[in-house]
Amino acid sequence: MHAFGWRPDDWPRLGAGTVVGHLVECAGQITGGYYADPGVKDVPGLGRLGFPIAEVDERGSAVITKVSGSGGIVTEHTCAEQLLYEVHQPDRYLTPDSSADFSRVTLAEVGPDRVAVAGGTGGPRPQALKVSVGYRDGYVGEGQISYAGPGAVGRARLAADIVRERLELIGVQPRELRCDLLGVNALHGTASALAHADPNEVRLRVVARTNARDEATRLGGEVETLLTNGPAGGGGSTRSVRETVGIESASIDRQLVRPAVELAKV
Repeated sequence: MHAFGWRPDDWPRLGAGTVVGHLVECAGQITGGYYADPGVKDVPGLGRLGFPIAEVDERGSAVITKVSGSGGIVTEHTCAEQLLYEVHQPDRYLTPDSSADFSRVTLAEVGPDRVAVAGGTGGPRPQALKVSVGYRDGYVGEGQISYAGPGAVGRARLAADIVRERLELIGVQPRELRCDLLGVNALHGTASALAHADPNEVRLRVVARTNARDEATRLGGEVETLLTNGPAGGGGSTRSVRETVGIESASIDRQLVRPAVELAKV
């Protein structure tokens, strides 16, 4: 806005600028980070990944590139993935400055690691602003332990059952309790093709959310006790407790918000 003298109500240009900002907001994500998939989407030089550069013109179009000689890539595919990242409604991407429209954006490779971005536009800014409210949300206690060799999964499942029973016996009542086998069902649960697999090694992760810190602490102790009081061959146990901060999103009329900037010397 400053460089090109865009007005605060020049919605098409503000929308186009928002598209460019969205593309580079996650830095290395558009130059191959969070994109690489060996044998499917190979990215060279990830250990020296270059961050993106946006060469923006007065219309809000841009060329996305990266630092010369750095690792990574800038292609139509890396740009397309980032363009759609965290976008629910492409023709109405709400920001405090405008309602951006991504639906007619075009991407074209115009040289090695150079992608032209055009077609972004926008409409009037929303009347409401998003506000995120943080609040103290109890504690999370975690314990982990590994099992290896024949029957590792069966022993890990038995260990999880023991922890559940122990928590009931000692009167710990978590708000939430998860028992995951890392590498088997931790991400996809029973939908995983590996949910019934029998790998040669597995790590049990037990996590509880509680209202009181001492209850979260006791969970880790029960997992650690599995070393001698649980199935055969457990090892490498760890435990931790942390206070958690929850977050709720809401909207507020922008007329109730007074932006302010305070500069302080450090």
